[in-house]
Amino acid sequence: MRAMQVTEHDQPLALSDIDRPEPKPGEVLVKVHTCGLNFGDLLIIKGTYQERPPLPFTLGMELCGTVTALGEGVTGVVVGQRVAAYCGFGAMAEYAAIPAELCVPIPDAMTDTDAAAFLISYGTSHVALDYKAKLQSSERLLVLGASGGVGLTAVELGKLMGAEVVAVARGQEKLAIARDAGADHLIDSETDDIRQAVKDLGGADVVYDPVGGDQFKAAMRACNPEARLIPLGFASGEVPQIPANHLLVKNLTVIGLYWGGYMRFKPAVLTDSFKTLIDWYVEGKIRPHVSHVLPLEEADAALDLLRTRKATGKVVVQVA
Repeated sequence: MRAMQVTEHDQPLALSDIDRPEPKPGEVLVKVHTCGLNFGDLLIIKGTYQERPPLPFTLGMELCGTVTALGEGVTGVVVGQRVAAYCGFGAMAEYAAIPAELCVPIPDAMTDTDAAAFLISYGTSHVALDYKAKLQSSERLLVLGASGGVGLTAVELGKLMGAEVVAVARGQEKLAIARDAGADHLIDSETDDIRQAVKDLGGADVVYDPVGGDQFKAAMRACNPEARLIPLGFASGEVPQIPANHLLVKNLTVIGLYWGGYMRFKPAVLTDSFKTLIDWYVEGKIRPHVSHVLPLEEADAALDLLRTRKATGKVVVQVA
């Protein structure tokens, strides 16, 4: 089968012919239709992600496909069923062997493209805002990186949950996409003073931050007493150092979130979240924003759209 593989860290991908995997006990074999790209894919290529699979390995954290075979002992999944799955790596290939417990059945109403763009982006934002921050409808939510893969879903879900949403993004074109997703207020990170703009609105009660760096520092200084800050990525390249005395003075809470980690130690958090999110999709309350769909052989170009911040929402690779 064809697969896009990382053969050396921080180098272009290699389109390789490799053996089709066989499902082990507890696994299913999935014929992959689409693969959703994530900022984490860029880090795993560099070898700086939380997980470092041995070289060579097939890239791709999430997929949509059809189950074609079952490993020993698998129940609850049937051959011919369409599923989405978060698998960490291995999704950018014509077939993937995945633990059955990671597969999420998807409704007929959900397209392959939407399914590949769904689990990580919406799952991250929903767990962050609902389970971790316990966002209330009376609160003001500040979303940094608001036009990106996870940021845009945070805008959409925050509005759906009844919050007043403040979106920060670079340039008017990206801010317009955040506005269309439901943002009440727009801040241009290229030209505006984030701290002052947020304070002028009344301050932030919850901060959703996939960016880090100076934007995190500005957001923290614009927080109201008892605000919660959720750092969940560092697209700026800078991991902020948090001064504990600032937390003390305003009674702030910083909440770490590695969404994928729940699959190992508390998977019910994710499965409960998925059920809610899929119901909202079927009801027409949420819809993924996919700015680009590229074929498998153009995976490097697809990744470059993320690297150069030319994409909005999600980028999807069409495998089959």
